[in-house]
Formats: sequence, C-alpha cells, structure tokens
Amino acid sequence: MLSAIAVFLNDALLPEAPVALSNDGWFFTEMGRGCISHIPALGEPRRTLATTGRPNGLAVSADNTIWVAESRHPALLRLLPGAAAEVLTAGYPDNPIRWPNDLCIGPDGMIYMTDSGVLLADFEGVTPPEKAYKIPVDGKVLRIDPKNGDYVELDSGLQFANGIAFGIGGEYLYISETLTGNIYRYRHQEGAASEREYFGNVMQQPPRSYGRVAGPDGMAFDADGNLYVAVLVEGTITVLKPDGTVNDRIHLPGHYPTNLAFSQTHPTQAVITEIQGNQLLHVDLTVPGLPLFS
Repeated sequence: MLSAIAVFLNDALLPEAPVALSNDGWFFTEMGRGCISHIPALGEPRRTLATTGRPNGLAVSADNTIWVAESRHPALLRLLPGAAAEVLTAGYPDNPIRWPNDLCIGPDGMIYMTDSGVLLADFEGVTPPEKAYKIPVDGKVLRIDPKNGDYVELDSGLQFANGIAFGIGGEYLYISETLTGNIYRYRHQEGAASEREYFGNVMQQPPRSYGRVAGPDGMAFDADGNLYVAVLVEGTITVLKPDGTVNDRIHLPGHYPTNLAFSQTHPTQAVITEIQGNQLLHVDLTVPGLPLFS
C-alpha cells in the first residue's frame, strides 16, 4: 500500500491532528508549542494561527470553522476570525470533560469527540511509565451540537479513548482505545449510537509489555474501507481491512506517530504527524483516502 515516504518538516514540536485543506494546504497542532499551525502547501513555511494551551485534535466544518480539542485547559474550542478561541463546552459542572483528544464532523453535522477520561496533569510524565496503566481512566465518546455546545455521551468506560473516524457512508463510527490496542465501532444512528462493538486490534504485542504507554492513536479511512491507524511506540501505521484484520504495517522513521490524514488535492497522498522526531511525514499510497464529512 506504500510507495514512498519522506520527511518534509522536522521542527514541529509534538505535532498532532493534520487536517488537509482544499487549496493544498494543511492545518496541524503543535502540542509542545501550544498552537495551531498552517502550511499553505508542502515545503512552504508554516505560520501560527492561534495559541490555546495544548491543542490535541482538529476538525474543520463546512462553514470553515476550525474546531479544537484542547487538552491542557479541557474544552472543545471554536476558533474565531482573528485567531481568538471561544470555549464551546468544557462539560457540565457535575460531569466535566477531562482530556479532549480527537474529533471529527459526522454525517449529521454534529461534532464527535473522544474524551480520554483522565486529566493531562495526572497522566503526563508519570514515572515509571508503566504506572500509567494503574491510573483510573474513564474514556468517553461525545456527540456535540456545534450550535450551542450541548452534548450527549455515546459511550463511557473506555481505557483512554483516542482516535475517531467515520467509515464509508457514515454507517459506523470508529474509536481507538490506546491502553488495550483495541478498535471499536458503533452503528451510527440519528442522535444516538449502537452499543460498542469490537472491530480489531492493532498491536503486535500487548501495550503493557512495552513498559510505557503504547497503542493506537489517530486514524483515517481509505476509499476501499481500510482503516489506517497510527500506533504509538510500535512506530507504524497499521492498516486494518474492512473485516478488522491486519492488512499491512507501514514502518515509519520514528516510534511515535500520532495521527494521519489524506490530502484533498492528491487523494493517494497523506501526511503523518510523528512526535519522536517532531516531524511531518509525506507518504504516497496506492488507494485514495475516504473524503471526510464536513
């Protein structure tokens, strides 16, 4: 599935959440700088759009609004003209959002977001690293109304909910669970979702065996229904077939890929964010990406 891979940016500080634009440009977050960055085209200098704290996930809706999953000051943000960030929701007083991680726009125009289920301050820099598996985690999947920030919990009790993506036709919503290596899916229904359904596992060995947090992060579909998953520590993009079995493992120059996205203008090309080398990788694939809902 891979024909070529190249590094085109190597000074992005903890990059995440690449978003392809229709004019050949890219947005992505730099968690280490606390900012959202913009590259007009591959190879051109980047500029800072906004600074929020520690932006984790990004999505762009049909009206060109930029939505930000902010993890250090937990909230879903709406980026306004002039680079001001407005809090859409930080959760309800008796049920706050803990770690907004990744998000996408659904076929219904709603925002779907993962809450990893633990505060960043309680999880970040834990020593020894394997202690992270003993921290209580209550990961959630949220469906958020972009008009007013009202939301419903579609699921809870996940062991660090992370990547999120809709499959072909929007029939299923897929979620990655980092601490187990599992990928789950939910049949999408208007205003709700079915019960959690196991889809597959991306790990070559159990996450706990690495002595640190390892497992699936962000992910994206191709037009044939294959799911490409960034796998932390194993340093791969693991490709799952439509039946959930492993089809391929694309090995990367770096062990901490965080996410990937297909280009809008060159559909068989993708950008991968990788934090060990603080780099953005450009890959040529053989199957075009599945267009996102907006």
